[in-house]
Formats: sequence, C-alpha cells, structure tokens
Amino acid sequence: MSTHDRTEPTREPLTGTLIFERGAAESRCVEAPPLDVPVVSLGGYARAAAPALAHVTEVDIARHYERLASANFGVDSGFYPLGSCTMKYNPKIDEWACRLPGFAGIHPYQAEETVQGALELMWGLQESLAEVAGLPAVTLQPAAGAHGELTGLLTIRAYHTAQGDPRKRVLVPDSAHGTNPATVAMCGYEVVQVPSDERGGVDLDALRGLLDTDVAALMLTNPNTLGLFDENILAITAAVHEVGALAYCDGANLNAILGKTRPGDMGFDALHINLHKTFATPHGGGGPGAGPVAVTGALAPFLPGPVVGMTDDGRYTLVTPARSIGRVRSFLGNFGVLVRAYTYIRALGGQGVTEVAEQAVLSANYLRVRLGDAWPVAYDRVCMHEFVLSGGTMRKEHGVRTLDVAKRLLDYGYHPPTIYFPLIVDEAMMIEPTETESKATLDRFADVLLAIAAEAAEDPDLLHGAPYTTPVRRLDEAAAVKEPDLAWRPQEGAGV
Repeated sequence: MSTHDRTEPTREPLTGTLIFERGAAESRCVEAPPLDVPVVSLGGYARAAAPALAHVTEVDIARHYERLASANFGVDSGFYPLGSCTMKYNPKIDEWACRLPGFAGIHPYQAEETVQGALELMWGLQESLAEVAGLPAVTLQPAAGAHGELTGLLTIRAYHTAQGDPRKRVLVPDSAHGTNPATVAMCGYEVVQVPSDERGGVDLDALRGLLDTDVAALMLTNPNTLGLFDENILAITAAVHEVGALAYCDGANLNAILGKTRPGDMGFDALHINLHKTFATPHGGGGPGAGPVAVTGALAPFLPGPVVGMTDDGRYTLVTPARSIGRVRSFLGNFGVLVRAYTYIRALGGQGVTEVAEQAVLSANYLRVRLGDAWPVAYDRVCMHEFVLSGGTMRKEHGVRTLDVAKRLLDYGYHPPTIYFPLIVDEAMMIEPTETESKATLDRFADVLLAIAAEAAEDPDLLHGAPYTTPVRRLDEAAAVKEPDLAWRPQEGAGV
C-alpha cells in the first residue's frame, strides 16, 4: 500500500482563508430598509465601536461555509469505527418519516385529540423498547444516553427512599464509561470501583466483597466496553439483589444483543437505551439525541412523567406515574428522534433487528482476527460488537503511540477509532465496525491498519508527524488546553 508524502498535502486545504480575509470594505449581502420608526438613543448601552464583522457578499458566505462543511466527517462520508459509539449508517427513510407534515408541523401544546397519531407512535415505541429490553415500563423523556443514566439512577434512588432505605454507595466497574461514575456522583452517591477479572468481566469475588446493605445499585454495561459479554452476568445480578440493591444496565452496547438476549432477562432492573446508537438516529454534533429508560414493574411508579398510555376505548393519553420523580425534559423528549427510531424498528421488523446484532458481532470478530497478528488484542476471546487492541508493544519497540496511529489514519481517509479507552488497557484502541459496513470496507480498513503497523516499524517519524493531508496539522494539545484560542480577533491597525 502506498503512503502519503510526509510534507506535501495531497489536496488543497479545505478550510482556505478565514471569512474575515474575504471580501472588501464595500462588500455587503444585506441592504437594510429605510428606518420607519423614531430614532431612540441607547445611551450607555451603545457600543463604543462598531463590531468587527466581515464585509462579504452572499456568495462569499455560501462558498465559505460550503468549504467548511466539506471538511466535516460523518457516517455518510466514510467508515467511522469509533468504539463504543455505534456510528452506523442512518437510513434516509427515517429522515423522510420525521419530516412528514403530521409529525414535523405539530406543537406540544396541542390538545391530545389532535395529536393521536403522534401519541400512538410514542406508545408503539415504548412497547417496542420494552420488548427489546425485557422490562415492562418505559419513559421516552431523556434527551441523551447520559441523561438516561441520570434518570435511571434517580428512579432507583426514589425507590430506595420510598422503602425508607436511601443507601449511600453505587458500584461501578473499572471498565465503565466515564459517565457512569459522574452520574453516581450527581445523584449524591459514593462511587466504588469494581475491578475486572483476567477475562475482562467483573471480578465476581471482588464484587461480593464490596456488596452490603449500603449499596444502592451496580451500574454495569453488558456487553462491556471491552466488547465482551460477561459470562457471570446471572451470578452478578443475583449477588446484587441478595443485599437489596438494584442492577442498572448501561445500554450503550445494546446493538450487540438485539433479539438475542434481553437485559431484563439477565436480572437488570433498569436500562437506558441510546436511540442515536442502537436505533440509527443521527449521532454526534451535540444532538439532538434520545436516551429512553426501561424499568421493572417495581420501579415503574417512579418514572418521570408523563408517559403515553392507552384508555379502555383505545385512545392515547398522557399519564403521570403515581410516585413520579417529575419531569426530566421539557414536553415529551426529542420527538423527531423518536420518529426516526420508530421508523427504523418498523422497517426492520423482529427478524431484521436480530440480524443487526448478528452482523455487528460477525463484523467485529472478522476485524479482530484480521488484525490480531499485528495488534495484540487486549482480551483475545470472541468479542461482541467491538474489540480493544493494545498499542503497548508498538510504543515500547518503535516509540509509536496509539495517538500517532490515530493521526496517521486521517491521512488514509478514515476517522480513527476510540483511543485510550477503556483506561485499563495500555495504549488502547477500541474498534466498532457496526453492522452497516460491507466486508470490502472492513478489508480496506484492515489493510490500512496493517500498513500503518509496517510504517511504525520502518519509519516511526512518519507517524510522529502525521497527519499530513488534513486542513489542520497536529496541534500542540497541551498548549491548547492551557492557552485556548477560541475566537478570531483582528490585528491592531488591520482596518477590519
């Protein structure tokens, strides 16, 4: 495989000039109409000097932002193997559905009888997610996965408080997503870490040693962030329940088990579901997202309200659970995202949803085996939807870090995998191919990673300087943190 020249970019930089460097003083794209109201003095609120705005035409603006947009990378641009993020392709039929006038044009303050179709969709989504989760009650309010975590743990806290036993601690595995301990702290609990065993699962003996009547819950991702299904899951949840605690499942990796097994059947009491991962709604860019929460019947009375229910005569209505923790989101959540997820589920059907998990697991294991000789696998056993490689040997032998590999991947046109997570793996690189990529795509990606491994052995400095073809080269990340430069400012005397 050919490599890029280390000094000459292969294409013109996409960012080009700054917007302030375009146009001229006499350029404008808006002509204000004549003033037809009395002039009012702003007094002390008036600016001392005119704002430093760019003087450009409309075509300058259009071309500038089109150029910037073309520098973005997404699942429509190319392979996006970001581990633990499930960057799968978003079917365009989902976009069509959420833009139907009957969905896009309604308002949350409309009377129930005028939005029965929207409520029916939400009720159907609640039912579908309950079936996937193996848990009977669902709220659609949370706006993201971490928001779902917060909602689920607040529900658990309300349950324990209602029992007269609020408890003090929540257990979190050492391989957990960072949002788990953050959520625990936000809910007022003490975070207690549980170590992993030699096979990448929860150390069952260590867990039992930590469990007592002060423990409110265990937060566990299954499959976990190492891409491994915990072989002791039934024993884990049973041990948690023996001390009166509850088991919370972080649903970040639900894509791997759809239609195969259900968190409720594993003994979990609560689960959040990332619709923007498992059910193919748009992902990234800060939202909007959705993180519905499914719970057992015992926790159902404490869910945030309202949820959608059905009356005896078949009408859909909003219902607030009897001991609800209250709203966690304005109105009924991100409705457009809910429409997309519902469309995705209905388009696939039960068999299609199961095939999602099958293909996701197959793709991950195919890449794991193809890359295993050049890149040691952290826990080299059959994985689920993702796997974690370790670059520790490459760092020791060639002085090349996982960060260097990630930067070099950009030169080949690939978004890098997740790096340095989980924290328990030396020089970690977490790869999740998802079910939507072809074998040809997986082979091309594997060929590139193998080529980079060869480059690391032959010319480490090539990787140290990467990337070479991106609009912005490698930054001094330490300096950027200490002295961030977040806004453009005109130079004195520039006349802008």
